[in-house]
Amino acid sequence: MDLVGACRAFVSVSEHGGFTVGAAAARMSQPVASRRVAALEERLGEQLFERMSRRAVLTPFGRDMLPAARQLVQAADVLLHEADAAKCKPWRLAVPGLCSTAGLARLIAEARGHGITLDLRIAAPAQRVEFIHSQLVRAALLAVPVDEATWSLPLGLAGVQDPGVRRVYIETLRIGRASTGPARRIWIQPEDDVPHIRDPLTRLRDAVGLRPAQLVAATDLTTAAAEVLCTGDLLLCSPAQAEELALNWRPIGELTLSRGFALVAAAGGNPRHIEARLGEAIGRCLGAGTGAGSAGGAAA
Repeated sequence: MDLVGACRAFVSVSEHGGFTVGAAAARMSQPVASRRVAALEERLGEQLFERMSRRAVLTPFGRDMLPAARQLVQAADVLLHEADAAKCKPWRLAVPGLCSTAGLARLIAEARGHGITLDLRIAAPAQRVEFIHSQLVRAALLAVPVDEATWSLPLGLAGVQDPGVRRVYIETLRIGRASTGPARRIWIQPEDDVPHIRDPLTRLRDAVGLRPAQLVAATDLTTAAAEVLCTGDLLLCSPAQAEELALNWRPIGELTLSRGFALVAAAGGNPRHIEARLGEAIGRCLGAGTGAGSAGGAAA
């Protein structure tokens, strides 16, 4: 039995003194109202109304039950109102700074098509983690290792000149003692300045004999890209970023690196419905495929 619907019919009929008018006021047909009141009476085990030809008069039992039934209907109305308000409330999401304006705009537009109003906060990896801990956002796209990622994409090295090879080996950046030119550097953008990307790259730098200064963590992507555009330096980036900057991208020869993301909710939150509805749109915004296996396939 629909207890709220039955109580709604009961309250409306009692307030209007009859089933026809009471049913209309409750936005239901008279037969529906009659069935619901009858079901409520059966459930409670007593009659609520004395039914006359044109009127419905409360029985003593009905008068006793009316206040509780009215409270139940009012509580249900409050719940429905709060649900509608919650669905209209902006869903604050922290996203990486690597997403393009066009990509973010398409994500917001697609979310609206699903009845979700996104309020995006662009932030660096560490700041997105802090946003989650302080609950300044409802969820964040966090940088994670590829085996923990929902979305992932390959990382490689990109420069102005076409290297003429299928892969760029970092050991080829090592400078000899007789070299007089500047050492070519690899620039790491803030989004990739995380342990699971930075640390293996640092170990490789040391293993192949590069100077410490040849691996640079940039303060922002624009600065790193500018250095690459006016020098022989290389940018650690995704193929999509290289295409946007008109750079020549190649995978790294000595190791495979991938940029991974997972949607993480603040305490008590559940982002599953966002991921289910907007998973593909988020992936497109990040320039990534869906699933941890996509990075390896894209890098091949």
